[in-house]
Amino acid sequence: MSSDIGAGFLGGGFMARVHSRAARAAGARLRGLASSSPERASAAAAELDVEDAFSGADALLADAEVDIVHVCTPNAQHAEQALAALAAGKHVVCEKPIATTSADARRLVDAQADSGVVGAVPFVYRYHPMVREARARIARGGEAVLSIDAAYLQDWMLEQEDGNWRAGAAGGASRAFADIGSHLFDLLEFVTGERVVRLCALTRTVYDERDGRPVENEDIAAVLFQLSGGAPGTALVSQMAAGRKNGLTLEVHTGDAAYRFEQERPEDLWIGRRDGALLLPREESLLAPDAARLCRVPSGHPMGYQDAFNAFVSDAYAATTGAEPEGLPTFRDGLRAAQLTEAVVESARSGAWVATPFDA
Repeated sequence: MSSDIGAGFLGGGFMARVHSRAARAAGARLRGLASSSPERASAAAAELDVEDAFSGADALLADAEVDIVHVCTPNAQHAEQALAALAAGKHVVCEKPIATTSADARRLVDAQADSGVVGAVPFVYRYHPMVREARARIARGGEAVLSIDAAYLQDWMLEQEDGNWRAGAAGGASRAFADIGSHLFDLLEFVTGERVVRLCALTRTVYDERDGRPVENEDIAAVLFQLSGGAPGTALVSQMAAGRKNGLTLEVHTGDAAYRFEQERPEDLWIGRRDGALLLPREESLLAPDAARLCRVPSGHPMGYQDAFNAFVSDAYAATTGAEPEGLPTFRDGLRAAQLTEAVVESARSGAWVATPFDA
C-alpha cells in the first residue's frame, strides 16, 4: 500500500494499539487520534507514534487528510461514530460489535451502501492461513457438513474483582457472546459456507457485581445450533475458563474428513480421517491459493494474531482502491453478528429455540 492513505483512530486503548500497528504495516500514514479527552488523546498519540491528537471525534472527522477511520471505542459508541464517519465520506474499520442492536447495525449497512465507501469489521480469525485452508478443503471436497464442535474460552474475567467496562451498560446486552462468541460464529459460517438457521442458548452471569459495579451481561454462553444444511453444532463461550487465554477452537466434521483449527496453535490444521489423522503445517506450497496468499513469513517462522490483523487491514485498505479481496468481513458480517447475538439473548431469556435471520 502507498503511504498516501491517512488513517485516523477513535479510541486510544488496547485495540487502537493493534489497529495502529496493522495500519503502519499496511503502509498508511498514521494521521491522527481522538480519545475520551484531549489529554488521553495526546498520551495515546505519543505512545502510538500518531501524528496528531485531536480534541474529539468531530475534529478528527473534519480533517481532510484522514481517509479511513478506525473505530476502537467502547461498544455503545460504535454505531454513532461509524455513522458519523460514513457521513463525512470516510472509509471505516469498526471494531465489533459494530452496534449493540441489529437495528443500528442495519442502519450502518444501509449507510455504507449509500456512501460507496468501505465498511469493514475485524473478524480477523478469518485471516489465519490454516482457517482458509480448512475452508478451501471443505468446499473442494463437496461432502456435506455433518456436525460442528466449537468453543471460545478465556479466563480474564475469572475473579469477581476482574472488572471491565464491557460488563456494564457500555458493553451492551451481551458480553461473552457479543465479544468473543461473535468471532466463533463468524468463523464457523465462513469456514463451512453455511448459515446458522436456529439456535437454543443457555447463559450464566456468575457475579451480580464486579469491582463494586453491577454486571449487565453474561459471563458464559452455551449454544446448540443448526446449520442451513441440517448439521447440528455445539458451542461453549466463556470468559471464566481457568487457564484458557484465547482458546478458540473449531472442528468441522464432513462425510470424508474432520478439520480442527486451534487459535492458540495457528500453524497447524488437524485433519482426521477414518484411517488416521495428520497435522498439516503452514507450508505455503501445500496450501490452497487463498491460504497461501496470507502466509506473511516462511514456514517455521510462527505467525499469530497481529499477523492476521495486519492481513485484514491490508485487505480493507486494498478495498478502498477498488479491489475485492476474498473473504474481507464487511458491515454486513457485523450485522449478521448482531442478529446472532440477539438470538442468543432472546433464547436464553425465553428458554426456546430461536430462528436466526438469513438476510444479513
